[in-house]
Amino acid sequence: MGKDSLFDLTNKVALVTGCNRGIGKAMAEALAEAGADIIGVSSSLQLSGSETEKAIHERGRKFKAYQCDFGRRQSVYDFLKKVQAENPVIDILVNNAGIILRQPAAEHSDEYWDKVIDINLNSQFILSREIGAGMINRGSGKIIFTASLLTFQGGIDVPGYAASKGAIGSLVKALSNEWASKGVNVNAIAPGYVSTDNTEDLRNNPERSSAILGRIPADRWGEPEDFKGPVVFLASKAADYVHGTILTVDGGWMGR
Repeated sequence: MGKDSLFDLTNKVALVTGCNRGIGKAMAEALAEAGADIIGVSSSLQLSGSETEKAIHERGRKFKAYQCDFGRRQSVYDFLKKVQAENPVIDILVNNAGIILRQPAAEHSDEYWDKVIDINLNSQFILSREIGAGMINRGSGKIIFTASLLTFQGGIDVPGYAASKGAIGSLVKALSNEWASKGVNVNAIAPGYVSTDNTEDLRNNPERSSAILGRIPADRWGEPEDFKGPVVFLASKAADYVHGTILTVDGGWMGR
C-alpha cells in the first residue's frame, strides 16, 4: 500500500485478542498486510512458532505473542501489566476473544453464565479502559470490538452469549460518546454466520444449517477472510469520522 493511502497502517501497533484462529487470525493478518505490527494474545496461543506468528512474519511485520485467560480477572490484569510495560504505545485494540456455551435458558448454569460474561464482556471492558486511557492521553487510537448478530437478536439456547453481545453493542456506544472528542474511535464488527469453531455445532445440524443458509441473501456461510477489509477500514484513517458504529458483515442477514 502507498504511504498516502487512507488504509495504510505502517508504524502502527495493533493488539488482537483471540488471534489464534478463525476471525481473529484473519484480522491480525489483514492488519499486518496494511503495515501494522501485531501483538497477539489468547488463552492457548503458542508463545513461539504459532501459525499466526508465521503468517505475520510472512507479511514482513513484527509479532509478539502473549497468553491470557480472559475468564480470570487477575490473569487479565497480569497480562495488561506485562503488555503495557513491553509495548508502551498500542494504536489499535481489537477485542475479538470470545466464547459461546450452548444450554437452554431454563438449564443455563451460573458457571456457564459467569464464564461467558467474564470473557465476552468484563475482560473487554477492562482492556478497553486501560489501553484506551493511553489512547486518550495521546489523542488518537482505534478500538474495535467483535459483536454479533445477537447484539441485535436473541438467539436460541445461548442466553449468556446473547446478553454479552447485546452489552457489547451498548458499550461501544457508551465509550464512543465519551472518547470520540478525544481522538479515539470505538466501533464494532458484527459477524453473521461464519465457518468457525463457534458455529461447528450449527453447521453439523442439518435442520439448523439449512434454515440459516436459507435466510442469508449471499447464499453462503461467511469465511474469516470476509473480515479483513472491515477491520482494516475501522483501524485506518478512512474511518476517522466513524464512531459508535456496529458494522454488520453478515451476507445480508440483518436486511432480510
